[in-house]
Amino acid sequence: MLIATVGLGALTALAVWQYWPAAVLPVALWLFVMAFFRDPRRIALFARGELCSPADGKVTEITRLDHHEKIGGPAVRIGIFLGIFDVHANRSPCRGRVVSVTYARGRFLDARNPKSGRLNESNTLLIDPNPPVAGPIIVRQIAGLIARRITCRAMEGDDLMIGERFGMIKFGSRTELIIPDRAETEIKTWVGQSVRAGISVVAVQRSNLSSGGSHARYSETEQPA
Repeated sequence: MLIATVGLGALTALAVWQYWPAAVLPVALWLFVMAFFRDPRRIALFARGELCSPADGKVTEITRLDHHEKIGGPAVRIGIFLGIFDVHANRSPCRGRVVSVTYARGRFLDARNPKSGRLNESNTLLIDPNPPVAGPIIVRQIAGLIARRITCRAMEGDDLMIGERFGMIKFGSRTELIIPDRAETEIKTWVGQSVRAGISVVAVQRSNLSSGGSHARYSETEQPA
């Protein structure tokens, strides 16, 4: 991707030098690619028990499930649609250890299609969260109509900080956060809300919380893979 970006920049410079009207389209395309792969540094404080959004975008679904196999009981699924102008880096919603990473081939339906979560190509992280967050916590990266590449650098056994970047879905997609649905689970977002990964609080689990106590999220400065 770096080579392609540099090459596109060189062609753009040549076009500007030779004939500036021809540079309009290459410049626009170059600016779009640079904007799409941006990865802003983010720092936030979270109270104990809070879970942050794993993706930038708009919340399109909040569904309570009677039973989820990997959760082992009732669960809440929060679906987030990532448009082409959103930051596409995925971040961990909580601090914890990666239990498994499961990739599944599938279709490439529009990520706004309700069937996309079930039928599209996906990558699923199962996280055993640190107390007081009740687990397991699931994050699913789901490809879309335009998005055809899911990247994930997290591996089984990795320890993730809340808000830590672990991957990306390129050019439009959907991310799902699935958490246990318990009496102490409170959803802090709503359908239609715009959220930011590593910043927006989307849920909180208030059980066994001691007074005070907050922690700074992990921040990273490296470029997207």
